[in-house]
Amino acid sequence: MNDQRINVVGFGAIHKRSVRIAGHPTSISLEDVFWSALREIADARGQRLSALVEEIDRNRDTANLSSAIRIFVMQTFRQAAGNLAMRQAS
Repeated sequence: MNDQRINVVGFGAIHKRSVRIAGHPTSISLEDVFWSALREIADARGQRLSALVEEIDRNRDTANLSSAIRIFVMQTFRQAAGNLAMRQAS
C-alpha cells in the first residue's frame, strides 16, 4: 500500500441545504466533499441533484437520509474504482 498523505483540511465542514423531495422541502446536512461528490454523480447521470436525492430517499434502508447519501456516494465511487481496476488489468 502506498503511504500517501491525503489533505482533508476543509472537507469536514458540514453544510445544511434544502432539497425538495416529492414536492416537500427537506434539510440535509452533509460535509462539503459529499455535496461535491453527489453533484458529480448527478451530473454524470444527467440528473438534477434533487432527483438523485429523491431516488436515494426512495431506496434507502437507513432511517437517516444524510447517512443514506453518504453510503450511496461511497458505493458509487467504490464501484467506479473497481471498474477502473478491472479495465487496467485487462
